[in-house]
Amino acid sequence: MIFRQCAPADPPRNCIWRYAGPPPPFAFSFAGLLYFVGRIMEVIFLGTGTSQGVPMIACDCAVCTSADPRNRRTRASIHVVMDGLHIQVDASPEFRLQCLRENVTQLDVFILTHGHNDHIAGMDDLRRFCDLHGGTALTVYTTGEGISRVQAMFPYAITERPVSKGYAAFKLVDMPPVLEFPQGTIHSTLLPHGGINTLGLVFTEKSSGRKFAYYSDCKQVPREAVALAQGAGVVVLDGLREEPHPTHMNIAEACVVAAEIGAPVSYLTHLTHRIGHEGWSAKLPHGVQLAYDGLRLKL
Repeated sequence: MIFRQCAPADPPRNCIWRYAGPPPPFAFSFAGLLYFVGRIMEVIFLGTGTSQGVPMIACDCAVCTSADPRNRRTRASIHVVMDGLHIQVDASPEFRLQCLRENVTQLDVFILTHGHNDHIAGMDDLRRFCDLHGGTALTVYTTGEGISRVQAMFPYAITERPVSKGYAAFKLVDMPPVLEFPQGTIHSTLLPHGGINTLGLVFTEKSSGRKFAYYSDCKQVPREAVALAQGAGVVVLDGLREEPHPTHMNIAEACVVAAEIGAPVSYLTHLTHRIGHEGWSAKLPHGVQLAYDGLRLKL
């Protein structure tokens, strides 16, 4: 498995490439590497911050005033590409700016993990993708709680077609245990998050068999969710801060779950301003890293 770490606009020669797994069936020439990387699943971290974002308003702490761009965190969401199928998970308040920053120009599937504001507030900006789909409603896969929240926040968009060109329209659907597409499957599992459940998601690309798990916004990962994620090349976990929290895993709890799942690499997301990227990266166990906005992985 190959991991590519660099800014989106960087040429391949400026990237860090990491390989974990059995020897590939061909020699590692640079041309062969690029061919291999171009055919595998991609994950884009659009945002990796908690609900207040980082920097936080009216805070002059070391992280909020840091010059390290990895400490500038918009609200959490990801964009996954499986064999050309573009899947967006959540729409943060910065969703439009995230799409522009990362050049997200295609969206085929939208999944809302839950209805909290930092994951739903950007959904009106999905209007552009409704236009790109010919002015039809975008299917939103979510939980019952998520459906209620979308209906409350965007009542004008619950329609088969936008009320006018340039407006959003949503078709709300309960997320099934398995979504199947020609390009692969998305398994879902419920994760406890205070008084509600959020969707944990496991993506499996059909052509390569590669597997990726995204478990954000949760206080714990139940045994069945651990089993579902096992075999993934990369796992992303909620790791809010050092101190315990009533509805999110802290870093220590996330590291325990990472060890239980046993992926080669686990990334922590939904980070607060108490977590400085450089300092905490040096403290984490082997195989656990901090995600950051703009991080791109090719599995």
